[in-house]
Amino acid sequence: MARSHPVETHVGARMRQRRTLLGMNQTKLGDAVGLTFQQIQKYERGANRIGSSRLYEFAKVLDVPVSYFFDEMPANVLTGRPMSGRGRKGFGETGTPFEQEKDPLIKRETLELVRAYYKIREPRVRKR
Repeated sequence: MARSHPVETHVGARMRQRRTLLGMNQTKLGDAVGLTFQQIQKYERGANRIGSSRLYEFAKVLDVPVSYFFDEMPANVLTGRPMSGRGRKGFGETGTPFEQEKDPLIKRETLELVRAYYKIREPRVRKR
């Protein structure tokens, strides 16, 4: 089986991160763009490439600019060196204690905190 290109893995991880932040499951995202949840899984794992028009659709549904998917691109992706392992942990995925200490975004409590924040409907209250 061929390895995914690191950019595909990163873009998929960012898509998953945003979907999870919004409390959206893969089926709901797939329905919004006319795909199955299995195809969403493949995109999120980096197993399939996401075309530019499809990426634009995802950006609209997830309410982010297309550039969001490329934000925080690790330096080794930009230089073309392969990433070790199966890619970055997704938002709210637990890693080893060492990984959690280095990257608080992979902690479950971070995900829960962000979800609670987005449940606040009143913009003034959110900014307090």
